[in-house]
Amino acid sequence: MNQDDLIVKVFKGIGNPVRFKILKFLCDGPKCVCKINEEFVYSQANLSQHLRILKDAGLVKSEKVGIEMHYRLYNDKIKDIIYHVEDYVKDYVANIK
Repeated sequence: MNQDDLIVKVFKGIGNPVRFKILKFLCDGPKCVCKINEEFVYSQANLSQHLRILKDAGLVKSEKVGIEMHYRLYNDKIKDIIYHVEDYVKDYVANIK
């Protein structure tokens, strides 16, 4: 996989509404998969699929803590991407009115 392919994979990961919400939820810090499931109320299989896609795109990483699996953003640059896009959208919406 070349760099451009990975960039597209990152945007695809962020571009799904469910995965975007998961990433925003993780901006506050690591969360147990049980807390993520409580917040979004998806089937375990559906949530696992979304988390796997986020992991494969290098957006999140997981760590086993006792018997629980915790997820966190891969690094703070993910937050920067989210916040920059949100700022862009705010400016864009303000300018089209």
